[in-house]
Amino acid sequence: MDKSARPDPRQIENFWNRYLDIARTFRVPEKALPWYRKHVEEFIDKHPEQRLAEQRPDILQAWFEQHGRRASLAPWQYRQKVDALRLLFSHMLRLAWCRDFDWDYWLDGGRGLGSTHPTVAREYEGAAVDEPDENNLLGQAYPAIWRKFLAAVRIPGYSINTERTYLGWINRFLGFHRKRSPQSCAEPEVASFLEHLAVQRKVAVATQSQALNALVFFFARVLEQPLGEIGPFQRPRRPRRLPTVLSPDEVQALFTHVHGQNGLMIRLMYGTGMRLMECVRLRVQDVDFAYSSITVRAGKGGKDRQVPLPEVLKGALHKQIQRVTQTHDADLSAGFGTVYLPGALSRKYPSAEKELRWQYLFPSTRLAQDPRSGVMRRHHIHDSAIQKAVRKAAVKSGLTKRVSSHTLRHSFATHLLQSGADIRTVQELLGHADVATTMIYTHTAGLGSQGARSPLDKIS
Repeated sequence: MDKSARPDPRQIENFWNRYLDIARTFRVPEKALPWYRKHVEEFIDKHPEQRLAEQRPDILQAWFEQHGRRASLAPWQYRQKVDALRLLFSHMLRLAWCRDFDWDYWLDGGRGLGSTHPTVAREYEGAAVDEPDENNLLGQAYPAIWRKFLAAVRIPGYSINTERTYLGWINRFLGFHRKRSPQSCAEPEVASFLEHLAVQRKVAVATQSQALNALVFFFARVLEQPLGEIGPFQRPRRPRRLPTVLSPDEVQALFTHVHGQNGLMIRLMYGTGMRLMECVRLRVQDVDFAYSSITVRAGKGGKDRQVPLPEVLKGALHKQIQRVTQTHDADLSAGFGTVYLPGALSRKYPSAEKELRWQYLFPSTRLAQDPRSGVMRRHHIHDSAIQKAVRKAAVKSGLTKRVSSHTLRHSFATHLLQSGADIRTVQELLGHADVATTMIYTHTAGLGSQGARSPLDKIS
């Protein structure tokens, strides 16, 4: 649509009719269509010197970054702006560069962390996670016991996910015995609750064990009333489950359907064996090109470890750091540029939050209000964006296996063992405390069966 050529009204009308028809094809609600048109008109008005068919991807990226710094723009509004231009350039004008443009990153990479996200949930004094909500029966009815629970679970360093899981089971237990106080409950009440889960709710064996672990912790560490025998109920044995593993060809097929920053992160998780949260939390300073290593900070169990930096990703990571540098410089110029620091580091090093080395290696596409301090800053990309990218790539690849982001970690360990790596080396790279956990991969690698072949192959 060439503004300088002053097209007649019929051309303009035809342009918008075509655009809205495409938007309807992609199931954009009728009430949202005027907003989609408004987003496109805004882009056209801000770039009058260039025809739409001649627009470049760097102009579009700068446009998204500019709107990503607007504090008043809600996440859904930002996503709508990106989607409006995606439909225009990729599906109406069908420009060649759109095939390689990282639309998924801009569409899904702007979600804020929120006050309960594991990255920030515990890190601020007076955090919202410490305030009992309406679903927290323990906190609402027994605030003193709840505070004791928080101390009991946090002093030993239990993870935020373990804390939430235990609290959830304690609340379900108290809801099941609503007419009784926690102190008046004992082994018979625990047994009846576990029986209800197994018989009425038909929960899995692992879920039963999880509930029992939570209640044992609650009675022993919080109420200081350790449980004895709980009758006929026995601790269920968790059946051994083999992890899903992709073959090298399946991994390659997965990679062909995800590009840009999301593609780099997925390749990095497979190439290093990192967990999803370990990958999204990487900082610029964690990448050591000289020693070809990446430092994983505060992984599962609060442990640090080093993993090898894949040689084939060095160039892409250099470009990623350059991109982070440019984004950070622009944020600083706009009056922002701070990043979340864990623990007391922000008080110990007041200027560190604006330093490049502390910036996230994979930042969000937009600034968001810190859920605790209220400061506008750029957090890391939300983990759900990568989970969604993996699922979409698996579907496009035609894989029939159940694929998640953790499947890449399983595949990393299995392929290392198949290539002759020592089990202890794999244990260190994965960060397992016990080698028994790593041994499961000897079965997925075909080592547990000593390479046995089916007898049918010998007679066929």
